[in-house]
Amino acid sequence: MRKTIVSDKDGTLSLESILSALPHCIMIVDRNLQAINCSVVGLQIMGVSSLAELPKGAPATCVAQSDRKHFQKMLLRAFDAPSGKYVEPFEVALEFPDGRSMLVECHLSLLANPEDEIDAVMISFQDVTALRTTENKLDQANSILSSILTTIPDAMVVIDEQGLISSFSATAEKMFDYDKADIIGKNVKILMPEPYRAAHDGYIERYVRTGDKRIIGIGRTVVGCKKDGTTFPLQLEVGEAKIGDDRYFTGFIVDLTEKKQTEAELQSLQADLAHASRLSAVGTLASSLAHEINQPLTAIANYLSAARDLMDGDLEENKIYFREALQESVAESLRAGTIVRRLREFVSRGEINRQVLSIAQVVEDATVLGMIGAQEKGIQCSIDIAPDTNHVFVDRVQIQQVMVNLMRNAIEAMSDSPQKRLHIAVTSVDSQTVEIAVSDTGSGIDAELEERIFDPFASTKGDGMGLGLSICRTIVEAHGGTIGAEPNPEGGTIFRITLEKAELEQDDDQ
Repeated sequence: MRKTIVSDKDGTLSLESILSALPHCIMIVDRNLQAINCSVVGLQIMGVSSLAELPKGAPATCVAQSDRKHFQKMLLRAFDAPSGKYVEPFEVALEFPDGRSMLVECHLSLLANPEDEIDAVMISFQDVTALRTTENKLDQANSILSSILTTIPDAMVVIDEQGLISSFSATAEKMFDYDKADIIGKNVKILMPEPYRAAHDGYIERYVRTGDKRIIGIGRTVVGCKKDGTTFPLQLEVGEAKIGDDRYFTGFIVDLTEKKQTEAELQSLQADLAHASRLSAVGTLASSLAHEINQPLTAIANYLSAARDLMDGDLEENKIYFREALQESVAESLRAGTIVRRLREFVSRGEINRQVLSIAQVVEDATVLGMIGAQEKGIQCSIDIAPDTNHVFVDRVQIQQVMVNLMRNAIEAMSDSPQKRLHIAVTSVDSQTVEIAVSDTGSGIDAELEERIFDPFASTKGDGMGLGLSICRTIVEAHGGTIGAEPNPEGGTIFRITLEKAELEQDDDQ
């Protein structure tokens, strides 16, 4: 509401006119600390309509008991101060008869008479309740943040839209070897190696401009850089917060150095175990392998002996038979060489090498070793590969190891079965997944082992250690797939393996 200031007859402004127009709580007190005038707004705040209605002894009696002595002391000091001296503002709590309370900041102005003596003091009461409450909440929030930054186990870094660091936790100091005092205000890209350092400001600018989230809310493994230039792998989670018009980004960081080292050691141990398992499998195949290789070698010897005998006759007349003997010798040599080559690859210790491979070729290669000696045992084997199964991104030797293990188990399970049928079916589960099903008509899985058949040392064989299927599960799951077993309706067991499909044009760059 607009206040109208009324002037006296001589044109000067009356004190009442001024006090009625001021939008603040203003009170004038004499040397007895008694209120002699008060602004209209002040009276309203005090809950009265006139000066006479003020509580006795006001304003001191309106000050909380805990602040009253300080209030009176400051007023008395003001009356003793030289005219024109500035008096520092101070805060007190007001308490009113109706139960209201208010925190105010008091500003004192000295009012002097013509003899330059202080006759009265004008007090301006400014309500700072909401301001101090906000400040207290802010102090509390800062205290909590400081506590979080000191105790949080993960490193935490807070930056603004310009990428400048505003908070740096104690764990972050240890992780990056920077003192908080030295890093606050620096661009966060100092914690990154090239080429990420040069590109980081562009990432923030693009997000602020487009809102396209590429890392916010998404965990990502990146590379950090310590003060001495040492780089290390880390897991980064980024969150976003807006305070007014300002935008801040909080990064939670976990050092993955030990985890990566542990994973590498575990992967090495798993590779060693898988290699030992392959050697063990070859050991059980030794007699069958000798027979399988002996067959082409015997055939070669027979064909070459026949060729030698043909040379004693008319070469022109026996030319057709002579050529046939040599061709068959070559074919049997290649057959023996293929078995030896695949056996050598199978038992090699080599590093894990995942490639985009035809699933049909992977299965057929595994069958060469898995079915060695099976025909002599009366096993009938069939393979059915759907045309839409395409390719998978796998380590050929390891998936071959899984297939060989399942096929050898199936052959052994059918040793006493009246029907001995081994069937391998490769089908598409969906556009991302392919399934390999190995089914037999053997003795099936013991009910006691059904729930833990893939656990270590859970063996279905009297002389087995129970590691074969456990290793198979480790290999398949490392490829992002699954392996399971179920009863075969025709008797026996069906093992099902799922693997992720891959595009043929994908390069082996991982």
